[in-house]
Amino acid sequence: MKFTTDSVMTKILDELFEIYAKRVPDVKKITNAMIERGMVSDQNEIINDHIAFRTLGVPNLGITSFEKIFLANGYKRMDFYHFDAKKLDAYWYSPPTEDLPRIFISELKVEKLSSRAQNVVKFYTDSIVYDPVDNLNLGDYKAVAKYFQTPLWNLPLLSDYELLLSESEYAAWVIYNRYYLNHYTISVHDLPNPYNKLESFNDFLNDIGIKLNTSGGVIKTSKDQLLRQSSSVANTIRANFSNGNTKKIAGSYVEFAERSLLPEFRNLKSDKLKREHRREGFETANADLIFESTFTSQIKNQ
Repeated sequence: MKFTTDSVMTKILDELFEIYAKRVPDVKKITNAMIERGMVSDQNEIINDHIAFRTLGVPNLGITSFEKIFLANGYKRMDFYHFDAKKLDAYWYSPPTEDLPRIFISELKVEKLSSRAQNVVKFYTDSIVYDPVDNLNLGDYKAVAKYFQTPLWNLPLLSDYELLLSESEYAAWVIYNRYYLNHYTISVHDLPNPYNKLESFNDFLNDIGIKLNTSGGVIKTSKDQLLRQSSSVANTIRANFSNGNTKKIAGSYVEFAERSLLPEFRNLKSDKLKREHRREGFETANADLIFESTFTSQIKNQ
């Protein structure tokens, strides 16, 4: 990821990305192939459109807790999104400088689950009696980065994981993966021609053996046609559960975004283009399908 500033936030993101890349083999595979094809010379030249996190909507956690990390470092809360079928709410956050990625934070509305599923979530999270972010020095990048990797609740039982999986695959993902980075996003429109269009970039991904999320079609397009997104299917991890059981489950994945120029800026010369000239924000219908990159229906053939 390319950063032009040396801030607390850039250092936090560097730490997060290092661990994320180790957990998601597709990251290195894609980057190496992009270098071989001459799209970039190294990972630092890839523009990160946004990163995403998943949270549980329970007392002392959820968006209101998690967003504090980013608000304290200059991010601004933007649009709200609701996903009725998946029982999720989300916001996206605009960065203080253009080199930083957008942030997308979603939250499971736990109270909308069945009583059995709610009880499982509460069993693991009821011990959190205060907001853990309030005890963090948000100016200490190492402390914040460590927080993302520190379990806030006990390792779940496989039976509890599977009960949640049967009702909310999102809930199951969070109860095991916690606050690991869910995905980072390659800014396709910033790549050289012809890879700056999703069709060509997806062909490249297919060529190197990256399995793509097919839910709703490989390319998810906003109503205004200005935001197009694809994503890989999550790499699986061998999960160790508290009772000694193991199971291959969904980990994290990579997303690919193409943001078109807003109509009023389509005649701007390429050397004048900035982020503000392109379609901003997100699209509920697109994001709803991107969530399914970690779903069993997508990873079953891996």
